[in-house]
Amino acid sequence: MADESSPATIDPYKFLRIVQNPDGSLTRLEYMPSVPATESDSTSFKDIPLNPINKTFIRVYKPPIPPPDTNNKLPLLIHFHGGGFIIFSVTTLPFHEVCAAKAAKLPAVVISLEYRLAPEHRLPAAYDDAMETIMWVRDQAMDLNGCDPWLKEYVDFSKCFLIGDSAGILRWVQRTESELRLVNDRIVPLVANDLMWSFALPKGADRDHEYSNPMATVAAGDDSGSQLKDKIARLPRCLVTGHGGDPLIDRQREFAKMLEARGVEVVANFAEGGSHGVEIFDPLKAKALLESIKEFIKASCQCVNVATATNSTL
Repeated sequence: MADESSPATIDPYKFLRIVQNPDGSLTRLEYMPSVPATESDSTSFKDIPLNPINKTFIRVYKPPIPPPDTNNKLPLLIHFHGGGFIIFSVTTLPFHEVCAAKAAKLPAVVISLEYRLAPEHRLPAAYDDAMETIMWVRDQAMDLNGCDPWLKEYVDFSKCFLIGDSAGILRWVQRTESELRLVNDRIVPLVANDLMWSFALPKGADRDHEYSNPMATVAAGDDSGSQLKDKIARLPRCLVTGHGGDPLIDRQREFAKMLEARGVEVVANFAEGGSHGVEIFDPLKAKALLESIKEFIKASCQCVNVATATNSTL
């Protein structure tokens, strides 16, 4: 077995279990079970169509035992699953279980987006689907065309959080120390990461494209860079987590520093050891992450309550 820091020896296609077809599309060889939606009224999750033309949908999770007091409603987590924009689904067992656990143990209502995958739908398709989901939540909150019963009964729309993993990691052309040190990582080897980005980005784009490296735009001295800096500065509190054994950990640390430099309040929680997506495989790490998220949501909601009380007295 190759050392993690030795030259890349992994076939990324075999590793990712994908086959590229003559038309450029991918055949994805499923190696994780899927969890279909059921029609039972007793289930704690369901699927709601988002955009029938794009074949996107939202999986909604509620706690198995919802809060008895409807005046004490739950936060809403909007989740974006991992897979490098080219593989996996909201129905893939590990991602399904992660969302169900968040709904049950935080507790919260969680919605997870089934976005379009590349290379059949290169970026910004997934980003567009994410924005469409956020607009859908806005419409639900305003009850424009009728609010979903679960959201209407259980969700406090003043307490919405975006949460994602893996595919949301940023990439640059230049390698980081953690990437070079873990080039043959067992979870996300560098050659597989590179292949996923080659399929996800617009044809001809490199990893300094704004879709994978928005900080390149931030560093630019033109109007677009200035506008992005202003937008970043308006972000609310952010939680950034990671593990030292993840090849992408340096990216996460740099991302947190960039946010802080723009005036964003960042809660950074970086642990030693572990791996990329270790919370999916390690129950203790999963429990620790849930506790971090729970504390972050609690503190953030307290800030919302204080701001609301302050505004009501002005």
